[in-house]
Amino acid sequence: MGVVNPPVAEPQPAGGNGTVRSYDPLVTIVETQALTQRFGSTLALDALDLQMQPGVTGLVGANGAGKTTLLNAMLGLRVPASGSLTVLGFDPQTAGQRLRAMVGFAPERNVLPDEMRAVDFVRHLSEVRGLPRGEARNRASDTLWLVGLGEERLRTLGTMSTGQRQRVKLAQAIASDPKLVLLDEPTDGLDPMQRSEMLTLIGQISRDFSINVVLSSHQLEEVERVCDNVVALDAGRLVACGPISDLVGAGDGITLELVDVAEPAGSVDAVEAALRAGGLDVRRQAATLQLRGAAFDELCDRSRDAVAAAGARIRRLDTRRRTLEDLFEDAPR
Repeated sequence: MGVVNPPVAEPQPAGGNGTVRSYDPLVTIVETQALTQRFGSTLALDALDLQMQPGVTGLVGANGAGKTTLLNAMLGLRVPASGSLTVLGFDPQTAGQRLRAMVGFAPERNVLPDEMRAVDFVRHLSEVRGLPRGEARNRASDTLWLVGLGEERLRTLGTMSTGQRQRVKLAQAIASDPKLVLLDEPTDGLDPMQRSEMLTLIGQISRDFSINVVLSSHQLEEVERVCDNVVALDAGRLVACGPISDLVGAGDGITLELVDVAEPAGSVDAVEAALRAGGLDVRRQAATLQLRGAAFDELCDRSRDAVAAAGARIRRLDTRRRTLEDLFEDAPR
């Protein structure tokens, strides 16, 4: 798509005191040390110590967890109350303008100008990031084709659907060939098929053009699907940080899925109650029980006995898979 070697001056990474510091893009993209942010009495970021590695990083947590606050700090738009933060080796507070020339950003909010054509909008933001007008025009057209809006590029943004507007936000974020792209809830407002297409597109862009991505989302299953790494926040606190392959996958316990039949009535409830009474850790969703608290064989035996006593029927029983949701449920309160 021609998004290589942008004519943007490469600043030298420097710390807060202006001294040059080493930066290895193969090691760390974002690093924080005791990063803290307050809004009045609200602690939005609570002494975060984290490192984001190259690839696609999922920034996950419920609404209000601190995800957008962290993204704003990474862009230099929020001054931390205390602690340190470097992005691509730069301090956003002392090198914010130069850093933002190397970072693409797609905000969660619908901030697109309705009267502007898609191609003009992407071109304009590419110029803002330092590309000459002719190059910016070419990049705008190329990236809109890449995200599936080539034939729609001359339409005004106000006439586009939610899905198309999300693609425009992605296009403007990557048009100037950034080293890092920050995407704040990029699947917000999309239907399941559109979400799947957007996630596939994000993964493809990161792989094909070697662009690091931080994807902020409260949809944990989306992050598991597309991300290489994860940073999990809960009420401003760091819950987990690292490769997603180390944090999810094979786990302890079993998954017991029952057939939710009308007769006998309440059979799933009875199985759940019996297993809880036996001291097991039981997490239920509909007719599926996630069980922990004993060895695998013992869990299977006790599940069999509880099912038989309740007159229930087993649809599936297998090794429990650890998910991102477990990170939050197991986090200390």
